Amino acid sequence: MNRDPGALRTVDRIEVTTLVDNYVDVLLESTDVVTRPPRAKDGDIPLNTLLGEHGLSLLVKVCQGEETHTVLFDTGYTGIALLHNAELLGIGLTEIEALVLSHAHMDHTGAVNVFLDKIGRSVPVVLHPEAFHYPRFLILKSGEKQRFPRTLVKAELEARDLEVLESRAPMLIAGDAILVSGEVERTTDFEKGIPYAYMEKKGEVVKDAFLDDQALILNLKGKGLVVISGCSHSGIVNTVFHARKTTGVERVYAVLGGFHLSGPAYEPILEDTIQALKEIDPKVLVPMHCTGWNTIHLLAEAFPSSTILNSVGSKFTLSS
Repeated sequence: MNRDPGALRTVDRIEVTTLVDNYVDVLLESTDVVTRPPRAKDGDIPLNTLLGEHGLSLLVKVCQGEETHTVLFDTGYTGIALLHNAELLGIGLTEIEALVLSHAHMDHTGAVNVFLDKIGRSVPVVLHPEAFHYPRFLILKSGEKQRFPRTLVKAELEARDLEVLESRAPMLIAGDAILVSGEVERTTDFEKGIPYAYMEKKGEVVKDAFLDDQALILNLKGKGLVVISGCSHSGIVNTVFHARKTTGVERVYAVLGGFHLSGPAYEPILEDTIQALKEIDPKVLVPMHCTGWNTIHLLAEAFPSSTILNSVGSKFTLSS
């Protein structure tokens, strides 16, 4: 795999299909950017429907001329939604050439083994080495400790005879058309991650800095960067700034993914986040998963022409 971020190729078209997200709405209309799944087939509305769950999984396809590459970004939580939705949407998972994991949390990695069992062949798994760290947990204000389930075991993945690609640095995949961000540099003074998240290291309980948090970065010809985040535990603004610095491309065309701005812990940074996003000025803004209902509404007010509501089965097509 190429480790030179400057070698990121521009692409003609990017397609991002939502296989797993928290929200499903079959009544949403299509636009020139997003195609919603059909409500009926051959004139009949089916009894079966798409499923939502608290998680995220995105099928990312890039096209440059006749060349195409497809990767899966995260797998969702249980595997039930991932496989069910892919089948209902008529999406064959066999075309996927790599699995990229944004971070270790179960709502993004819980279905890794389900996915690997389903495709029945070896594909590279790309992740930050910190994603294998365990245990990780929350300590609530009440003092209650809630441990995250362990979903990633390096030995178990290697036993499948697949390539485990660990990297703290950015890494190019998909014919150098997709850049996995690697460890995101923290430069803003307001994005500080989950305040009650901890991990155990060398017998000591320390704050979890989510060093394994990473995103996908693409460069759409003539329009600029497309940044796709998982949960943005490092901060969605930090993630975009990191994408700019890593690639040397200033213009940002689209930002999609989970922004992790749900709940009162993040209310103090919403104004700063929105102001920074205004300066970035994305033409397409798609908050997903952990962004939060209140934050999505604030983003829609601040970016009325850019914000698009995501829903399971939605396909976003970004063309040069």
